[in-house]
Amino acid sequence: MAGQGRTARGPHGGARRRAAVLWLAALLLAPACSAPAHAPDAATGAVRATLDRWAAAVLDRDERAYLAAVDPSATALRGTARAEFENLAEVPLGSWGYRITDVERTGGRATVRAELRYRLDGYDGAPVSAPRLLELGERAGRWYVTGDRPDRGAAQQLWEQGAVRAVRGARGLVLGVGQSDGRLRGIADSADLAVPAVDDAWPGPWSRRVVVLVPGSLEAMGGLLGASAAGYRGIAAVTTGETGGAGASPADRVIVNPDAYGELGDFGRRIVLTHETTHVATRAATSAATPTWLSEGFADWVAYRGTDRPAGRIAPELQLAVRRGEPPAALPPDEDFAFGGDAGRLARAYEGGWLACELIAADWGEKRLADFYRAVGAHGGRDGAVEEAMNDVLSTTPDDFTARWRVYLRERLA
Repeated sequence: MAGQGRTARGPHGGARRRAAVLWLAALLLAPACSAPAHAPDAATGAVRATLDRWAAAVLDRDERAYLAAVDPSATALRGTARAEFENLAEVPLGSWGYRITDVERTGGRATVRAELRYRLDGYDGAPVSAPRLLELGERAGRWYVTGDRPDRGAAQQLWEQGAVRAVRGARGLVLGVGQSDGRLRGIADSADLAVPAVDDAWPGPWSRRVVVLVPGSLEAMGGLLGASAAGYRGIAAVTTGETGGAGASPADRVIVNPDAYGELGDFGRRIVLTHETTHVATRAATSAATPTWLSEGFADWVAYRGTDRPAGRIAPELQLAVRRGEPPAALPPDEDFAFGGDAGRLARAYEGGWLACELIAADWGEKRLADFYRAVGAHGGRDGAVEEAMNDVLSTTPDDFTARWRVYLRERLA
């Protein structure tokens, strides 16, 4: 539903820029630090060893060893490091490590760019990768961490915002900061309903579990997305991830806006979690070839599938346009889904995508809808993707489909 949930695609690797964290698909089984092939000098090995010890201390839950890797004179960092270590206490880590991508050293100081890679035990098939900028200093022949922060443009991690509370459901994990256990439990219960609903509508392999992050505020949500919070006001949740991952899927995260989500009733919350879980399930089949009307429309179609809500209540903005005699002439372009744009246009875009997917399910069948989604995503690029999939799967053309969709809008919304 427009205004309730969206997917945010990774800022790298060809996916649309949607202020999201890029999840890289590289399985990490143990804490480790690998140096770049062009390591600048022998000090890189000592730096790597320090970060290896730091990572091992996180997995071992050894606070003393963790702080031992921090410069004794870096008072502020030691306080922050101690707090973040404690904030991680309930997070079920399966792996944690650093991959060094660049080292710049001047005497006894080094600036390190690295990927923090961590995996949630039992939930992530592959690790999340978070770009970090680390500073290290040499003291008496040993290297210590003197600074640690997200690299330029990168997002915060949840434990950098406060103590993380973990609530497990039957099919998901909810991690929250500044939230009551009751609220986190309610979200876990909604996720437990969402996963089987999505599984019933999306045949094929996917993780059948979901990880939900609940920050303490809208501003904190922006921090997790590495973006201004203003663009997410009124958006109840987004899903982060890299589309079109091959092999082991990168980890997805559903990030809840506690302000907007809190204003919804039980029905709305269930719709939001089902919509976002659909993005998790379809991630590997979604690519740069997939138009937003299809990815968002399919997620809304799954979310509303089986409900008894009248079409006019699901698509009120589009209904007004139809009744004014101003139905859209074409399926909504990607730019109509832009965050922070015109609210009415955004709503009509979501509603139009939903009704396009509902039309396919009604006239061609639900299996054909899923097949069409996969066929579009499997195309080598945007050009021709929808046209070829419509021909191969639906035996129609974009012009014919658009004409049928416009008739369908009038039938459902007049």
